[in-house]
Amino acid sequence: MTLSPYLRFSRHEWAALRADTPLTLGDADLERIHGRIERMSLREIEEVYLPLSRLLNLYVAAVQGLFRATATFLGHGEDKVPFLIGLAGSVAVGKSTASRALRELLSRWPHHPRVDIVTTDAFLLPTAVLEERGLMRRKGFPESYDVRSLLACMRDLKAGRDRVTTPVYSHLAYDIVPGERKAIDRADIVIVEGLNVLQAGPVADGQPRVFVSDFFDFTVYVDAETADIRSWYVERFLALRDTAFRDPSSYFHRYAGLSDVEARETAARIWAETNEPNLRRNILPTRARAHLVLRKARDHSVEEVRLRKL
Repeated sequence: MTLSPYLRFSRHEWAALRADTPLTLGDADLERIHGRIERMSLREIEEVYLPLSRLLNLYVAAVQGLFRATATFLGHGEDKVPFLIGLAGSVAVGKSTASRALRELLSRWPHHPRVDIVTTDAFLLPTAVLEERGLMRRKGFPESYDVRSLLACMRDLKAGRDRVTTPVYSHLAYDIVPGERKAIDRADIVIVEGLNVLQAGPVADGQPRVFVSDFFDFTVYVDAETADIRSWYVERFLALRDTAFRDPSSYFHRYAGLSDVEARETAARIWAETNEPNLRRNILPTRARAHLVLRKARDHSVEEVRLRKL
């Protein structure tokens, strides 16, 4: 018998763990969950994300219980801090859609109605800085982020600051929006979604380093075969060519006039030069650090769930 730190569940086994948790989402709610390309069915939400929301609700309740116990021990109340969920995975694997599904479900539980999402795209260095440093072809790699600002955001959230702001990233402009900020006000739960959020590393120069992953209470990794993710990336590129890329203000407007063959070749080249190396070197190695892994099949549906043993 092979030993593993994870319990493995088929989709059917995992779906049963929703118990009697009601599904309160409808078709109208799906519009807030769908990505530009990826669509998510109510059945997927019911069988995969509803049981996960039940599990996370139990975790949050346990942490809130510890908070009350600590307040009793200290003899005075302390401002509660948000429960932080890290959600990682490759480009095009469906992280953003999964994050939105969890936000909709978790916000319906009575003890934590205020759920927000922080995307690490907001902490990418501005395009001008990336170009100056020769990093445009390594966008999404760890060195392309303003890590100091991202860590400061995590510290402020976990310090219980009433209002925390983040930069705003435009996928259309492919850049940080100058002067714009997004506010997170007294959230009960914050989902931190990004490529490298589970990353850790060795001690540098004899000094311990702090990583974003150090602040998380629970972590999720969205997983799939690399060949499938590559296919999804190419298909997304083709779909965007006919939608967002048509906008003259889009950074990728230059690709709007490509033929199907040219678009596939371009997407495959970008994947091979940037996204796959980042996946293999920086993202995939962090999968084993996740509390829970959602394993996707070729059709984008979750086929297996792995939950780390306590």
